Amino acid sequence: MLGGTDEERIRQEIALYGVKADVAEELNRLGAHLEEVHRVVRAGGAVGKRLDFLMQELNREANTLGSKSVSKELSEASLELKLLIEQMREQIQNIE
Repeated sequence: MLGGTDEERIRQEIALYGVKADVAEELNRLGAHLEEVHRVVRAGGAVGKRLDFLMQELNREANTLGSKSVSKELSEASLELKLLIEQMREQIQNIE
């Protein structure tokens, strides 16, 4: 099937696929943003704008997860995450 294909090109394609499929960085950032959400909520005070910004960041990571999706499950999880973030954002807009 790959008889005439350049082996170096195959290695490059496999490496590119591996980079695309690696979502560890996005998951780490999601975790950091969620920790910050918890910190801000615990601190109290005027938190609306800060939480709104954090929702934007969470949404950005969810979008990246969706674009890197290599499975149906990851695509579905990304969509569900985006829906939940949007629900939180609506609630945050009612804070201030």
